[in-house]
Order: sequence, then C-alpha cells, then structure tokens
Amino acid sequence: MRDLVEIGMGRTARRTYELDDVNIVPSRRTRSSKEVSTAWQIDAYRFDIPVLAHPTDALVSPTFAIELGKRGGLGVINGEGLWGRHADVEAKLARLVEIAEADGGVDAAIRYLQELHAAPLQAELLAAAVAQVNASGVTTAVRVSPQNARALTPALVKAGIDLLVVHGTIISAEHVDHNEQEPLNLKTFISELDVPVIAGGVSDHRTALHLMRTGAAGVIVGYGSTEGATTTGEVLGIGVPMATAIADAAAARRDYMDETGGRYVHVIADGDIVTSGHLAKAIACGADAAVLGAPLAVSAEAPGGGWYWPSAAAHPSMPRGALLPVSYGDRPSLDQVLSGPSDDPYGSLNFVGGLRRSMAKSGYSDLKEFQRVGLTVRG
Repeated sequence: MRDLVEIGMGRTARRTYELDDVNIVPSRRTRSSKEVSTAWQIDAYRFDIPVLAHPTDALVSPTFAIELGKRGGLGVINGEGLWGRHADVEAKLARLVEIAEADGGVDAAIRYLQELHAAPLQAELLAAAVAQVNASGVTTAVRVSPQNARALTPALVKAGIDLLVVHGTIISAEHVDHNEQEPLNLKTFISELDVPVIAGGVSDHRTALHLMRTGAAGVIVGYGSTEGATTTGEVLGIGVPMATAIADAAAARRDYMDETGGRYVHVIADGDIVTSGHLAKAIACGADAAVLGAPLAVSAEAPGGGWYWPSAAAHPSMPRGALLPVSYGDRPSLDQVLSGPSDDPYGSLNFVGGLRRSMAKSGYSDLKEFQRVGLTVRG
C-alpha cells in the first residue's frame, strides 16, 4: 500500500525515498568478490559493467566512448552536441574551460556553450564520430531528443550505430510538437528501426509501462539529477526520488513481463548516483545499469578538462544545468574511477569494485539476483 501523507486540507502526497534513504541488508551467505559477475546484456549487446556515460560533450567524445567501451561500459555520444557541429571540438572545449575558470565566468561559459550549440548540425561530422567509435569494435550508441529523433535517426543508422538512445528531460510514448506535422509515436518509430532503442527519462510506473509497450529495449529512469543539473527542482519543480522511481519502474517491468509472456525490458537509472554505494543501491532497487555523469567526468580521459555540465545546460532559452569543477589537481584515470585502486574512503573511485563487494557481502553472484536483496529505510 502506498504511504500517503496529508500536506494540507484535501491534498495528499506520496512519501518517496532517495537512494540515501535506503540501505542494503546482507543475507546469511557471503562470497568472494571474484565470484561476482557485473555483466548485463541488452538485445544482442553484452557489457561487462553496468555503466553508461551521460551523453554530454563534457564527458563523451568518440575517444572516451571507445575507452569506456574497452572497459566493458557504454559511452553515449550526444547526437545533438558539439561533435556534430564543429570540427575542432577540443579547441572549443578548451576555450570553454578558460571562460569558466575566469572570475565569475560560469554564466559567461553557459552563454558560450549556447553559442556553440547554435551552430548547425553537420551530418558528415556526426557520421565521422560514429565511424570512429564503430571502427574500434566497441558498441556504438548515440543520443537524440524526442524533438529531433525522426530527422536525425536515418543518418545515424546509415552511419552504423548499434543502439539509439531517445533521451529527454521527461519523455512519453507520444511527443507532440507544433513544429511537426504529426506527433512522434515511439511505438511506430521503434517498430520501423533495425536497431534497439533505449528511451527515457521517466519517473513513475505508468509512464515506464507505456514506454515498455512501445517496444523499447531499455527505459531510463530519472532526470539525470546529478551534479550540475538543475532540472528537477529549481527550473521545472519536477522530481521523484530515485529509490522510489527505480522500484516503480521495476514493478512496471514485472507487469510488462506478465503482459507479454516474458519480454524483459532493462531499467537504467539516471540520477543521484555519485558513489559506488549509490550504484549498488540503484541495482538493489531494481535497475539493470546506471548512467554516470560527473563521477566519470573526473577522469583524465574525459574531454571536459575537469569540468562537468549536463547536456541540458546548452538549451538556447532555458538552460537546466551549470558548469561545475569536478576535479582539482591530478585527475584519476578512468581505470581508477571504475576499478581502482582507490585512495578515497567515500566511494568516489572504484565504482565497479564497490558494487562487486556489495554484491559479495550480500551473497549474490549476478545483477539480477542482487535485485532481490533486502532493503531497509532509514528512520
């Protein structure tokens, strides 16, 4: 039964929970972390670690996507970002960092980022970025918004993407836009594609179930409300705590499996995962994988130069994210961020190692088993 509280006369609200509000309960059995598998598979594509990179230019360049892919994760290029608009993105990002590091320069940096995104998309630049990742042999994924999915996807498929990510701040099964002659019906859109689609973000059971019914291979849960993002609270006033949102989407997955006789749709958590403990809790709540942004942006391989901003920060009229410094001094390698060794006692390094140890301490050998672990709520 849902826990409802009265917030005023005749108005109730549901009590919900953040990842920080829940804890994992160990079982009677433990095992060696060497006997734990963090692998998962979506459609025909298998990954050794349940980590996707947030599709922002601060994090995912073609080179970074290759490096993360070689380590078993998935780097998602922003199909509407700078890699499809400028041939000299590295120089543009270096200038952006210079502006941000000047006194009071963060607001000016946002304006510069908006200017960079005002340049038109060039199909040949985006195709070249896709080709670079494709040639490395790792899985190639590109993100498009619901507004531009119909226009950009044919060229991306032709360029050789393996996975398409239709990702917006908030997404539904049908996107209505007065500039379009007809709404984007995701069910029809997905049925006509030869590549699997991951769609999101959502935050409730009903919308997650609707997206699963479109034929999506995966559903992103959350609004990417990590460091630097302002979408959920300050700008739109929208938000559902991640522990509850993930659990609701996992319940939608169970209902959809009953409807379809067993079709499994992956739940991918996107928001408030900033430590290895958060990653473990997200899986425990029902996620199959998680999107990481700022935690990966600290790495030396990230193109943001120690700065991070979500993809929504470049919106021309309503930016929903700030540029934030995420690393000072020497930046750790991507290997350290993912697999250690770590000298940080708070879980900001060795994300996968922390997840493996949590699974081992709780007695579970793979991710799907770990989704059944017991949870408690902090008082």
